[in-house]
Amino acid sequence: MKICFVGLGSIGKRHFENLIAYGKQHGLPLEVHALRSSHSQQPLPPFVEQHLSRQVSDAGELDERYDAIFITNPTYLHYETLMQLGNRSRYFFLEKPVFDRLDVDLPAIPFVPDAVCYVAAPLRHCAVLQTLKRLVPPQDVYCARAMCSSYLPDWRPGVDYRKVYSSKKEEGGGVCIDLIHEWDYLTDFFGFPLESHLLAGTFSDLEITSEDLAVYIARYPDKLVELHLDYFGRETRRGIELFTKERTIYGDITNARISFSDGTPPIDCWEEHNAMYENEMAYFLPLVLQQAPRTMNSIDHAMRVMKLAQGEHA
Repeated sequence: MKICFVGLGSIGKRHFENLIAYGKQHGLPLEVHALRSSHSQQPLPPFVEQHLSRQVSDAGELDERYDAIFITNPTYLHYETLMQLGNRSRYFFLEKPVFDRLDVDLPAIPFVPDAVCYVAAPLRHCAVLQTLKRLVPPQDVYCARAMCSSYLPDWRPGVDYRKVYSSKKEEGGGVCIDLIHEWDYLTDFFGFPLESHLLAGTFSDLEITSEDLAVYIARYPDKLVELHLDYFGRETRRGIELFTKERTIYGDITNARISFSDGTPPIDCWEEHNAMYENEMAYFLPLVLQQAPRTMNSIDHAMRVMKLAQGEHA
């Protein structure tokens, strides 16, 4: 299998290592190329160097055809990359968020016929949310309240938070897009709401140009959903409360635990942090190998989620 990576930053390296591990586990021969911008070509970790067949800084130097292309460069470059490479594979793994803006011309992307573009949705593959989805029928939920709160300067130890894309509105930063995982899994659980309302802005003293707080309320035919996103919470909290007739259920993603208000013993969902990314790779590669015609999170679905996250009708 011949694979191309566009961008090998932290998330690209993670996917690269999981790809190699999957290949070894399943006896899948891999030839991996990488397109890296010339200004970012810092030395790669020995593991990546060892398993990388070729790296170039010009798209014109890439092969004409790949079995799959991983687009893991900064969000604001996604559209440009697809315009360059959309005809060089049928299968794409596009890191989230899908794009940094809504005014993109999707029909202009030169995809080959029947192209399949999976937009990353790692939280869908984490144990807490997978267990909740099996355990709780969505029609049993009267109300849901989700939160993702953490302190942006702590995200990347040793890195100046003011210099990363999350801090820069012009590079697709801000909680509405950066933390789009929440709306992704909520729409996976419940579908798209009939209507939603958003209040967002920059309220903390963080030195950023992007919004650091967003609060949503969404209405479904049978329930309301609340969502809180922020960059300034000093205690990391990520999870969802589900209010049903019989009990309240809390899925604590941060601590990998599901608890119940009615005395039901909690469920321990502990797993290594990388497990959800490994599960995601184990989902994507069989799509390619089996020539699957569709994916759980298409580019069209991801665009609808992004519209919802930015306060527009999805």
